[in-house]
Amino acid sequence: MPISLTTTTSTTPRSRHFHKNRNFRSRNLRMTTPPVLSLALPSDTGRVLSIQSHTVQGYVGNKSAVFPLQLLGYDVDPINSVQFSNHTGYPTFKGQVLNGQQLCDLIEGLEANDLLFYTHVLTGYIGSVSFLDTILEVINKLRSINPNLTYVCDPVMGDEGKLYVPEELVHVYREKVVPLASMLTPNQFEAEKLTGLRITSEEDGREACAILHAAGPSKVVITSITIGGILLLIGSHQKVKGQKPEQFKILIHKIPAYFTGTGDLMTALLLGWSNKYPDNLDKAAELAVSTLQALLRRTLDDYKRAGYDPTSSSLEIRLIQSHDEIRNPNVELKAEKYS
Repeated sequence: MPISLTTTTSTTPRSRHFHKNRNFRSRNLRMTTPPVLSLALPSDTGRVLSIQSHTVQGYVGNKSAVFPLQLLGYDVDPINSVQFSNHTGYPTFKGQVLNGQQLCDLIEGLEANDLLFYTHVLTGYIGSVSFLDTILEVINKLRSINPNLTYVCDPVMGDEGKLYVPEELVHVYREKVVPLASMLTPNQFEAEKLTGLRITSEEDGREACAILHAAGPSKVVITSITIGGILLLIGSHQKVKGQKPEQFKILIHKIPAYFTGTGDLMTALLLGWSNKYPDNLDKAAELAVSTLQALLRRTLDDYKRAGYDPTSSSLEIRLIQSHDEIRNPNVELKAEKYS
């Protein structure tokens, strides 16, 4: 027979304790909620919503992006698109994938408490069209609250000629995401996919940036291009729509190893420094590249000190140990402006 709580006549000490605590919680709920200080007293930098992957061990996705942004003075609210035990380069991994409805639930919870004011949105690896479509809805909602929202997008689709997301995602990025982005940070392969242009020279890289400007973002950084065995970055800032962009390159020292999480870190650093130097994308890129290079050298040296051959597999970056380099990078690699 179902038990009716309304007809209960006796109360055990344990149940009295429960009712007492319940009443105490009810009184607490009626109290005024304190202000969110990142909203009430906003920092000079901003408040970032970062929607990326997460691993328990290692530094990729949000694990690679949140810490450096916080060191640079940003309030960062992470939403983990996946939560895995470790990155997928290991022999096995376990975990969960967030779906579009679960993302909506999180956004609705924030909205219900008036917590949806952000200055920046950062997105990285997205594995499905449906989830990417939901992110686009989120960005439109956030822009309805803050029309000046900056959307920084790392269109993670593949590298070195290999696509590792569904083919239909390329179309969504090209047709829907690029027009919404404020800054885009593709690698060479991704820039080719987004523009349909084969990049075999610096001029091709500059033209790819111009094509992307025409589609939406005012800032484009192709974070890694290999031409004739030389590794470089090409950046482009179109300060006025329709006018010729300011473009530059940075020659990058090749480090003989493969690292995980570097793309996620690079985009976070570009967000952090470009917001501090909004009219000097070249300076922001110098700071970001110099930080990354110092961190990778530290990582390589530490693996060697541990007696491990760093060329034998992908390496986990030494993010925490590089906090000084993140806060105060020594700019060794200078941007060269194109005329």
